[in-house]
Amino acid sequence: MTPERSDRLLQVLNKRQNNLAVVLENVFDPHNISAVMRSCDAVGIQDIYILNTRIPRHKKWGAKSSSSASKWLTIHQYTDADQCFDELRRKYDRILATHLDSDAVSVYEVDFTQSVALIFGNEHSGVSEDIRKLADGNFIIPQVGIIKSLNISVACAVTIYEAYRQKLLAGHYDKRALHEIQYNALLKEWGFHTRPRDIPEEQ
Repeated sequence: MTPERSDRLLQVLNKRQNNLAVVLENVFDPHNISAVMRSCDAVGIQDIYILNTRIPRHKKWGAKSSSSASKWLTIHQYTDADQCFDELRRKYDRILATHLDSDAVSVYEVDFTQSVALIFGNEHSGVSEDIRKLADGNFIIPQVGIIKSLNISVACAVTIYEAYRQKLLAGHYDKRALHEIQYNALLKEWGFHTRPRDIPEEQ
């Protein structure tokens, strides 16, 4: 690995966030999933949860859309909603779903400086009722057009870039956020055979 590549990978890894995740429920089109992956990589989201309770488990993503983003992300695939939510509850303080309901708040009212997992539903029916019941609340992306819906990858990008904006202002990208175990595991996955000398151990 060249010094330039090493520096680039460390810059990216040091900005990965440990308190923000995306959950995709029964998203049919692998190209939509891969587009979401690319957006997540762009804003420093490391963990993506793919929950397939009504469709077969995905075996590959749309390579053109992802531009190999998936190799730099941690993809968790589940076919059981309870198991998925058990994991989410262990890692995140809140779980919010995209759904237009009477209690839904604007995405711009969500505090993304707090620990949160964001659920996006499939292309046809959105987040299912069963999953909405497991979530802590709903949020929407305000729109003023005739057709009040967005492609899932677009909706996700809009949402996580608002999260990025808030977290950037709060200084979340100014220091390493990943926990030591995950950080070290990713170092190995990304091709670092030994820990770089200029990286201090987490205290």
